[in-house]
This record gives sequence, C-alpha cells and structure tokens, in this order.
Amino acid sequence: MTAKEQLNLIKRIKAISETGLVYAKDDYDRERYEELQQISLNLMSHTGNIPIEVLQDFFMPQKDYPTAKVDVRGFVLNDKDEILMACEGIDGKWSIPGGWADVGNTPSMVAVREIEEETGIRTKAVRLLGVYDKQVHEHPPEPFYIYKLFFQCEIIGGELKPGFDMLDAAFFPLDKLPELSEQRILESQLKDFFKMVKSNASEPYFD
Repeated sequence: MTAKEQLNLIKRIKAISETGLVYAKDDYDRERYEELQQISLNLMSHTGNIPIEVLQDFFMPQKDYPTAKVDVRGFVLNDKDEILMACEGIDGKWSIPGGWADVGNTPSMVAVREIEEETGIRTKAVRLLGVYDKQVHEHPPEPFYIYKLFFQCEIIGGELKPGFDMLDAAFFPLDKLPELSEQRILESQLKDFFKMVKSNASEPYFD
C-alpha cells in the first residue's frame, strides 16, 4: 500500500469519527468517536510527518475553511421511460436516490451505491448530467451551502425494494410524479434530466 493510499484510509477513518460525533446519542458513543478521531490524527501525523499539534489546530472546526457540502444523486429510467424514485423516511416525500458525498468514494460510486441502498436496483453510472448550486434553484432554504451532482445511471440488475431508511421505492412516469421532497429534487430538474437523456444531449448542465 502506498503512502497516498494509507493517507486516504486515514482520512476516511477521520471522516467516520467526525460523522459519529455529529450523531452520537450518548457520552459513551462520543468518547469512542473522539478516541477514533485522535487515532486518525496520530496516524496522519506519522504518515505525513506533521507534528500532531499542527494537525489538531488545523482541524479545529472553527478554523476550517468553509466549503460547500456535496449531494450526489442518480437519475434512472426503466424500459418504459419511468423514473426510479424513493420515498424519504424523513418527510414522507419522494426523490431520486442519493445522499451526501463520502470521503474515499468517487462521486459516481456514491450515486450507484445510494441507488442500490435506497431502492434495491443495481446500476452503472454512464455520465454526469449536471452540477447544480442548490442556492440558485427553487429549493426550500436551509443552513448549508450545497452543490448537487446528478448522474445518469443504467439498470444492470437488482430487485425493487425500499432501503432500511426509505418508506417505499417505485418507478413513476414524468407526467404522474408523486409529491416531491423539494429539499432534494425539483420537478424542473427531473424534466431537464429526462430531456437530456432522451435527446442524448452531451453537455452537462452547470450552476
């Protein structure tokens, strides 16, 4: 394993520990995730030959440079030109599958994994449809600044079934969409993607 590969694994461990700290339910969980975070910093210090004090100061949340969060989603059509969607457990509304980008995974890997986890359908990513700045589209307001990456994905197998945190999964025609979870997807975006896929438009949308 190269030093770069080792560092990527350490970054993944650090990201897992920080995610755990966000969602820790009790002091026991928090203590374990803090320990995991410290281990990752120690490993990073050793691998990168950087003093641990420097890393601790650099990664203090209040000193981090603010960056956009990244939401990755997959657009899938079946042979009837129906759109694959999942019903969100959080709000009971529908979206195309997706979620936050993960450290250590490429964007297309995230899209493919989220599709299978949320709907049971296995796919392959074939192209990028667009990169959206969420703030300039008609999504409801929220505290985070978010970029949204959308990939066209093709079905290669699997069986339609909702994931553990989804209420349902189904295919819908564009003219009979369910109530959309507009924090995640807009009807105008679905129409854009459908048109791009059916027309074989080659240029992805941006901004």
